[in-house]
Amino acid sequence: MYKKKELLEKISNIFKKHKFGSKEAKISAEVIINAELVGAPSHGVSRLKMYCDRIKKKLINPKAKINIKKISKSISLVNANNSIGFVAADIGIKQAISNAKKTGIGLVGVRNSGHYGLSSYFIQKAINKNLIAICFTNAPPAIAPYGAKKSLFGTNPIAFGFPSFKKKPFIFDSSMSKINRGKIRVAAKLGKKIPYGVALDKNGNITTNAKKALEGVQLPMGDFRGSGLAWVVDILSGVMTGSAHSGKVKDPFDDFSGPQNIGHLFIVFKSNLFNKRFKNEINKNIKTVKRLPKLKGVTEIKYPGQKKYERYQNNLNKNIYLSKKVAKELEILLRE
Repeated sequence: MYKKKELLEKISNIFKKHKFGSKEAKISAEVIINAELVGAPSHGVSRLKMYCDRIKKKLINPKAKINIKKISKSISLVNANNSIGFVAADIGIKQAISNAKKTGIGLVGVRNSGHYGLSSYFIQKAINKNLIAICFTNAPPAIAPYGAKKSLFGTNPIAFGFPSFKKKPFIFDSSMSKINRGKIRVAAKLGKKIPYGVALDKNGNITTNAKKALEGVQLPMGDFRGSGLAWVVDILSGVMTGSAHSGKVKDPFDDFSGPQNIGHLFIVFKSNLFNKRFKNEINKNIKTVKRLPKLKGVTEIKYPGQKKYERYQNNLNKNIYLSKKVAKELEILLRE
């Protein structure tokens, strides 16, 4: 068990040991801690060793010179130059927010980046400024295009966020697979099974063995619909930004042949562009849904992001639990 402040300091120090500046180390540590607090440990400390391994092999540049190209008052392109994804995405969303504040809408593409953790973390930054945000990012091959038996698209999450409901954010953040790849990796690491029907082994058979699932194919949510959405994200975040796409994004855990070259796309705009009463109306919208008759056993209909927000608030002043394996990795990284 670790106190939040203690763990934040430990992770920051690990990044500093790997030649990160204080600001970049803090940003990276905060994104990792946030994943633990919202109940998504698959994107938290369990990934720290992977980031450090890639830094050591010079596949992540801790001193990257990140360039922002202004295309118009609303549009910018960020070249992350193989920075860690946390820092690149932080710059990208802040630039999109800045553009939106000036013109009403901000569109920012990010190229030459890496895995940035949970999209909801960056969406929240826009919501805090009373802005609506959408973001896309591609990922290493995991999902087979519908009708194919070989994975090509990543789990390719999409996220939408709206300021609403007494400062409790409405955030829909979802991968295009039935289960996110991080959960499968954690299950493989801890020797646990995964749910039935979310992945196939390399022979095309349904498997609950996490390691076999990583060697095989993840199943998209909604069959061809999920596959189609994963393709759309590959185009928006990969093709559009000039990043890797079509199965070319490198797996951060297994492929050390070069940088990931992931692409992100952030779209941020003022919530009151068309409706000056947006905040009041979205709260009415949420209340209407919450008042609907409930199924047996359901005590409350929750909106997207509500559970994560409640977990975050509940965990904020609690110690953070790490599995023995992850805690051991953390301590080894601290001693290196």
